[in-house]
Amino acid sequence: MEQDRHGIAVHTMSPVHRRGPVFYASLPRETEPPREEGIHTGAARRRLVSSLWERLVSRGCPRGKGPPSSQRAALPIQVVRDPLGKPHLLLGQCPGPAISFSEGGGAVWAALCGDESDIGIDVAEADDFQGDYPLHRVFDACELQHAMKLAGGKIDRASALLWSIKEAVAKALGCGFHLVEPLDICVHPARDEHGEHIFPVCLSGKALERFPMGAGRSIWVRSLPQAERCLSIALLNWRCSWGDGRRHRVSSAPEDARQA
Repeated sequence: MEQDRHGIAVHTMSPVHRRGPVFYASLPRETEPPREEGIHTGAARRRLVSSLWERLVSRGCPRGKGPPSSQRAALPIQVVRDPLGKPHLLLGQCPGPAISFSEGGGAVWAALCGDESDIGIDVAEADDFQGDYPLHRVFDACELQHAMKLAGGKIDRASALLWSIKEAVAKALGCGFHLVEPLDICVHPARDEHGEHIFPVCLSGKALERFPMGAGRSIWVRSLPQAERCLSIALLNWRCSWGDGRRHRVSSAPEDARQA
């Protein structure tokens, strides 16, 4: 973890299957303007994007993609959203590397990927799964059994872990849960790596029908330990590189005007 010139702590995620690097950071929502101003989380997201992009450029990433490295730091950056709400980073008029956002624990989170992979970040809290939450509608029994072992037998924390993994995958796919069902995102047992868990995730059912390129392939998700919440980051590389201008078809509306 390193602090940037604005005092934002930027974390570096360990590579998953040689993908990355990934940088992520958060800001408390207390730094946000009042909700009635109509900006909501826009100010924090802009600060996070700026900090993550500066860190990416300072590390010499991404190499060989997009504009010359001498021009990258000076390019205007903005975030736009496509019709399904997926955020996309623009460097001037060129598509940039994948970015993702989440909100949880009173904070706004962002993750930026340094290669051509798509990315999804999600933060979930155990308190969201108290009471009569319909677990059977989103989690398979085998998924819950394994997650319970990692969560010390606590069903609410196991549920938060699984939800953060599935939501991160849905964001990386670019559709959220608009086009796929949580049960169609299958979380398999994790392997432990330096105190973090790496989960292979596969698609099934309607999700696999919509994304047939996922047949026989795993989406890798790293779950990062947090005190009161579960944070997961998913990476997948099923698309063309962002530097050729064809990576995504996006709208031209700035994210501040297109809050999901």
